[in-house]
Amino acid sequence: MVIRGKIPGTTEVTTIEIDGGTIRSVGDGTGVDLGGDDVWVAPTIFDVQVNGVGGINYKGKDLTVEKIVETTEWMYKTGTGMWCPTVTTSSAEDAINGLKLLAQSCQESDAAAASFAGFHVEGPYIASEDGPRGAHPLEHTRDPDWDEFCRYQEAAEGRIRIFTLAPERDGALEFIEKVAETGVIVSIGHSGATPERIQEAIRAGAKMSTHLGNGAHAMLPRHPNYIWEQLAADGLWAGMIPDGFHLPEPVLKCFYRAKGKDRICLVSDVASIAGLAPGVYGKEGGLGKSELHANGKISLAGTPYLAGASLFLDSGIANVVRFTDASLADAMDMVTCNPARLLGIDDRIGTVEAGKEASLTLFRWEEGQEKLDIVATVVRGEVVYRM
Repeated sequence: MVIRGKIPGTTEVTTIEIDGGTIRSVGDGTGVDLGGDDVWVAPTIFDVQVNGVGGINYKGKDLTVEKIVETTEWMYKTGTGMWCPTVTTSSAEDAINGLKLLAQSCQESDAAAASFAGFHVEGPYIASEDGPRGAHPLEHTRDPDWDEFCRYQEAAEGRIRIFTLAPERDGALEFIEKVAETGVIVSIGHSGATPERIQEAIRAGAKMSTHLGNGAHAMLPRHPNYIWEQLAADGLWAGMIPDGFHLPEPVLKCFYRAKGKDRICLVSDVASIAGLAPGVYGKEGGLGKSELHANGKISLAGTPYLAGASLFLDSGIANVVRFTDASLADAMDMVTCNPARLLGIDDRIGTVEAGKEASLTLFRWEEGQEKLDIVATVVRGEVVYRM
């Protein structure tokens, strides 16, 4: 297969030849099967925090392998060819069931095996107090339990790659050390920790902040506080939700400038009702009823409180370019090579070059657009979506 287009960060149209699931060459060439002179070609969008989509949540008793595979079709339409299915705070039974089925889907489905870069577990070892807990169910928040984590990882067949917790919970620092030693990325999130505890968590092995600026108190001390502390910590990657609701435009701009492009992974944090028509849905993962508004905002029904996101990274990328100093190439780095570096798989994905995996996102975009126009999504050399 031959793909033609411009790679973000360049001005010249190039030809990408694909052999099987690998990029064979990048450069001059003739013929084209996909793309064109007005098309951008980037490594496929890689989202490390996807809670579900199309009415499907990655946990619970109603989940099936068939439903999990169905989520791949939803994601491919948005240009996202790789992501981390995320299991949020729940009973151990529901979480283990979800992780087992996610692992089974990787065994039975080529699409899941190719697109699931690893699983993200967000909770249950998060803050119980209002604010930092966000929309996670109070009754399932609890202190870290190493044996329970091992059961989670066994259910996932070793595929848990990111684990989000609040480091102020009893036993959290020892837990972070153990988890980090296994190679799993420990991320700080849904936390009301003191700045001192944030630093202790980093020394114990924490490497990331989950959706920085969200899952927080509505009112904080001017300084110091746990948001400034994580923003300033060079040892922490930052996940940021660029949907325009979780981080207002000025906040996103400041966060981008402070943390720097090379330590940011843009995430969608899409909830299971993402992709559906506006309306009230329930129960969203045991959280109560959620309302999907016409503008894309998701809130707990009847409240101003956010309950996940509905805008995918095809919108988030455009928002970052519109709201910050980032170029298109900068924004694409934060959804391609950066998550690949975070997970330690940048030797095979994240850039468009010979020898790398042929997982690509093709799109049209002009400055000022609110969303990328996805032309096609290619995963391991296979066109999985075409406009």
